[in-house]
Amino acid sequence: MIQAKEILALATETLKTESDSILGLINKLGEGFVNSVQLIHASKGRIVITGIGKSANIANKIVATLNSTGSPAIFMHAADAIHGDLGNIQKNDVVICISNSGNTPEIKVLIPYIKKLGNKIIAFAGNENSFLAEHADLFVYTGVAKEACPNNLAPTSSTTAQLAMGDALAVCLLKLNGFGETDFAKYHPGGALGKKLYLKVKDIYPLNEKPEISPKANLKELIVEISSKRLGVAAVIENGELKGIVTDGDLRRMMMKTDDFSNFTAKDIMSVAPKTIDENELAVAALELMEQNKITQLIVMKDQQYAGIIHLHDLLREGIL
Repeated sequence: MIQAKEILALATETLKTESDSILGLINKLGEGFVNSVQLIHASKGRIVITGIGKSANIANKIVATLNSTGSPAIFMHAADAIHGDLGNIQKNDVVICISNSGNTPEIKVLIPYIKKLGNKIIAFAGNENSFLAEHADLFVYTGVAKEACPNNLAPTSSTTAQLAMGDALAVCLLKLNGFGETDFAKYHPGGALGKKLYLKVKDIYPLNEKPEISPKANLKELIVEISSKRLGVAAVIENGELKGIVTDGDLRRMMMKTDDFSNFTAKDIMSVAPKTIDENELAVAALELMEQNKITQLIVMKDQQYAGIIHLHDLLREGIL
């Protein structure tokens, strides 16, 4: 049985080989990559990415990255392309062909047909003298010295290099397109990252009860209000104006200080100048305010009037934290 030490050594060597492969691409970056970025940015069409085998898997991932960062892209399998899928290519599309060898039979058949359509072709290949490199309009080198596979056969370093170059392309286009946080939120509405960029306090707090009490309320009334609304807090309101806040923690501390609390009112217990947040603020801003002040609830204000409560549990439920 292989020992733990050997397993760690193999894993370390794999990661080192693949990282060296990516670093090796830096010296190969040049005019081909720059012109590819500029061509795609100036194009009025989409990016069509094609490949075969493991390169097809990488192509799919690059397509996903481009779409999520504002550059419309589709995947077209090289084998399916010559059996009808060439119809996916539209007039102004730019086609990226990914192939480590650049000489696979499917690519050799496909390239002439794409050229007949008049679309520009960018080659991501590891062989500068390959069929793909020679017949593409632009060439981007994605070659590696060796695969991480001990037999130097299984696509490992080569596919890592292709993926990294795809990321480099996506990031450059993102920057040129001025793709910012608001755009990211628009394309990622369902994820935690997107929620941090678009979800507002007003999208959350209306689902909660609205606990409030008069400054003159006695202890029983206060406890009932806090308990029934299940937020661990009650806002103290007088003539429509926020006067303070009473939390279950305030109640516990009060009871620890005295044996006779029969005459206490909300005004005697409340904390004045409570932390508040406007309903139009981002939910992530509410989280930051809670963390800064080591609290679990915030009073929500609407048009400078008490509107409700947002709780840390609300943010947990939404995946903000």
